[in-house]
Amino acid sequence: MKPESIEKYRPFPAVDLPDRQWPDRTITNAPIWCSVDLRDGNQALPIPMSVEEKLKMFDLLVRIGFKQIEVGFPSAADTEFNFLRALVDQNRIPEDVTVQVLVQAREHLIRRTFESLVGVKKAIVHLYNSTSPLQRRVTFSDATQEEIKKIAVDGAKLIKELVPTLPDTDITLQYSPESFSDTEMDFALEVCNEVSAVWDPTVDNKIILNLPATVEWATPNVHADQIEWFCRNMDKREESIISLHTHNDRGTGIAATELGLMAGADRVEGTLFGNGERTGNLDIVIVALNMNSHGIETGLDFSDMSSIRAVYEEVTRLIVPERQPYAGELVFTAFSGSHQDAIKKGFDRRTRELGDGNDADLPWGVPYLTIDPQDIGRSYEAIIRINSQSGKGGVAYVLDREHGFDLPKTMHPQVGKFVYGIADSEGRELSNDEIGKIFFKEFTNVETPMSLVEFELDHTSIKQGVVVCHATVKIGDEEFKGTGEGNGPINSFVHMLETSGYKDFQVSDYRSQALRGGSDADSAAYVQIQNSKSGQLLWGCGVDPSIEMAGLKALICAWNLQRKASS
Repeated sequence: MKPESIEKYRPFPAVDLPDRQWPDRTITNAPIWCSVDLRDGNQALPIPMSVEEKLKMFDLLVRIGFKQIEVGFPSAADTEFNFLRALVDQNRIPEDVTVQVLVQAREHLIRRTFESLVGVKKAIVHLYNSTSPLQRRVTFSDATQEEIKKIAVDGAKLIKELVPTLPDTDITLQYSPESFSDTEMDFALEVCNEVSAVWDPTVDNKIILNLPATVEWATPNVHADQIEWFCRNMDKREESIISLHTHNDRGTGIAATELGLMAGADRVEGTLFGNGERTGNLDIVIVALNMNSHGIETGLDFSDMSSIRAVYEEVTRLIVPERQPYAGELVFTAFSGSHQDAIKKGFDRRTRELGDGNDADLPWGVPYLTIDPQDIGRSYEAIIRINSQSGKGGVAYVLDREHGFDLPKTMHPQVGKFVYGIADSEGRELSNDEIGKIFFKEFTNVETPMSLVEFELDHTSIKQGVVVCHATVKIGDEEFKGTGEGNGPINSFVHMLETSGYKDFQVSDYRSQALRGGSDADSAAYVQIQNSKSGQLLWGCGVDPSIEMAGLKALICAWNLQRKASS
């Protein structure tokens, strides 16, 4: 923004609340949730949902666990009206779900709304009108506060008159002073108190007062001050449910909601993944999973996030951003080498601790991951991905989880440096399959320049604990036979190389494992050798149905890699 443009803007006024209580509170239980995907979310779509798509979204919301769902603005269009009628006629509304309908404070719209509710068992009638000075001046052509208040009160009176016309419907009444976020606090309070007086709620028959941040004008603490001030000064607090409806114009709609709950609100309206006008509505997925991450049960089930996202993207034709908290494709992915290493160590330690007899209630604790991805249907295999910023731990993690190779820790740098060097030279991310192919090609059963043609062990040696090997080896174009002895296949083969003049190393480490994820008969062995002259240490990996042959292949692989490194 250019400096000369700044003069047109003004700071948002603070709320006079010197003894505010919300900063010392914490969220300990979930609010009442209300999805507005089918109304706020739908009206913000470039191509609104069809009736069939709305039915699919409604079924998804029910499956997630929403007990209050705003199904639309039935007086605004035939599509909206017909959708509600389809829900009723097809008996799609579960007994424990309340549908909410939105209506402006205008007589013909209110009457049409009540027509749409025939046959609905449980409904919330949501009345609203704009109250802010900006709306009064611009939208309502300089309407006075009294004129605006009269619109709300007249609408409330008509709704009260119409409620008895639906004797078989359990109706809850809701009022929103639209643009509450920039309405004078005392005026917003006055309008809500007047509507409340008309509806005359009781503790057993509460009304909902929804206080929308229709536009996010200020920091989240100001929103919390507004909510607390309202709750402390309103009439009939015990007979009312205070509801939040934040937007995200400043990018802090989630924080505003969380602070609003600390300030005394009881209920939250929002959408899946924050779909809504402009920068969007509140993302209920994030708020609910934030609570889950602190051990708070929410009543909403996001354990199959991938399928939820798939339905959402199908019916809205929107894409969940890759960095969207919890739901995005990359949010449980680490590219940084240090992050990858810490995540791998965290998973390994947790596996050990659970294996040591700790119960399943062991507190979650893996670096860089606020929740266990598996709890929302994400797989561990997708967590670490490899590019030029990756490190040894990430590559080892992928080889372990995806391909079953449990590399010795001191082998990680050798393999990791090579793999992310390829990613760097190509300037892109490497897939898990590509990483596996690189490891097989460059570090497993490498047979150039040395390859084993034949190998046989002779256990008839007169020396106790000594075996003799007879081997045929090809190095380049030369093939030769030799004999060696030792306490096992590898030692005897090393002795054979020594007597043939090809031993310029010491075997410094050996590991073996059953290869997970491959053939049941496959074994993997890892041999580290140290060059006698340079002192360089290099690992080789061998894979074979025979653990003895896997070890020999690993030794030959390490010998070849050392030759390659010194050439």
